[in-house]
Amino acid sequence: MSDTSSTNELLTTVDGTPLKVSLQRALRRSRMRAFILVAPLLAFIALFFVVPIIDMLYRSVENTIVEEVLPNTVVELGQWNPDLGELPPEAVYVALQKDMVAGFKAKTLGRLARRLNYDKPGMSSLFRKSGRRSKRMTSEDMRGQFLKIDKRWGDLTTWSLIKRESDPLTASYFLAAVDMRYNEKGEMANQPEERQIYVNLFIRTISMSIGITVLCVLLGYPIAYLLSTLPMRTSSLLMILVLLPFWTSLLVRTTSWIALLQTQGVLNDLMVVAGLLSDDGRVQLIHNKIGTFIAMTHILLPFMILPLYSVMKTIPPSYMRAARSMGASPALAFFKVYMPNTIPGIGAGGILVFILAIGYYITPALVGGQSGTFISNFIADHVSTTLNWGLAAALGVLLLALVLFMYSLYDKIVGINNMKLG
Repeated sequence: MSDTSSTNELLTTVDGTPLKVSLQRALRRSRMRAFILVAPLLAFIALFFVVPIIDMLYRSVENTIVEEVLPNTVVELGQWNPDLGELPPEAVYVALQKDMVAGFKAKTLGRLARRLNYDKPGMSSLFRKSGRRSKRMTSEDMRGQFLKIDKRWGDLTTWSLIKRESDPLTASYFLAAVDMRYNEKGEMANQPEERQIYVNLFIRTISMSIGITVLCVLLGYPIAYLLSTLPMRTSSLLMILVLLPFWTSLLVRTTSWIALLQTQGVLNDLMVVAGLLSDDGRVQLIHNKIGTFIAMTHILLPFMILPLYSVMKTIPPSYMRAARSMGASPALAFFKVYMPNTIPGIGAGGILVFILAIGYYITPALVGGQSGTFISNFIADHVSTTLNWGLAAALGVLLLALVLFMYSLYDKIVGINNMKLG
């Protein structure tokens, strides 16, 4: 035994390097080559996936605009306590006039006014009006001059808002994303009922995405089963028809549904000709939830068929024959033997369709109307129209959290390990 150990320890390569050392070097070189090969992919993921998510997380709480535009005012407000019920001292108004003159000259007051207007309507007009007149103020009785410009400078809620939002981080965007706000006392409270929209939008987005996923399963399962059981030549021809929508622009497919589903569209005309509807009783199939369900189910159906087909193709036909030979009826053999083997495909297609559906915004925007739009439509609107990037980022973070929660729930119920693509 000792002779064998001593012999193994003396094993070397041709150049005299110990074999163990040589093997470790070869392993390091192999790992380095593998890392170099995947480095472009890692850089792409980091640059276009990880960095935008981190930036979105930061924007949802970032709030440096007040401190940047009103630096002297923020310093003076640090010594003022709004709970005492008294207006800020004269020094605060002096600092505010100095900051407003500088902000008006640098053209940054507009950004600050827009930011504060998110929390309290009317702040935009207040800052714009005061900024224009700040250069004409004298050094005496600065508080009185501001009150002469607008009485809101004597309102404690105005100063409480500026002080609260002077922190570099804020929870205002997340509160707005769940239909809440800071009240006049600085406490968290619910938004007025007429402004409570986002919670219902989240519920609508989740429920409609689940409904679209269920519809894709019900419609895609028999199609995938037919493709997997037909001869290869026929199934290949039908598979082209399944993939054909991918060759057409998403915008073209969506606008085609508008022509088909509108009250004077093709579908309503066919039902009127067939006598199913009267000309005055045409149904509204567009600009509502029905339109969103139909259009998005059509668009996402291939993403359900392909995973189902890839899994069904791997199920041996002998399973069904064996079940039939044991006395099972065709229906019993299908539900007891065949269908359980397709669960991984249902899981893969279901999670794929659900993730895609929850983030869609082009199709709901065109065919959904007011009742069929998703939360993603409002995120896009805040990014491109209202320019409220903080609220858009907060809504995006909450949507991401909901997706991760649904993903973990799916893992507990179905199991990610059971999700396969063939």
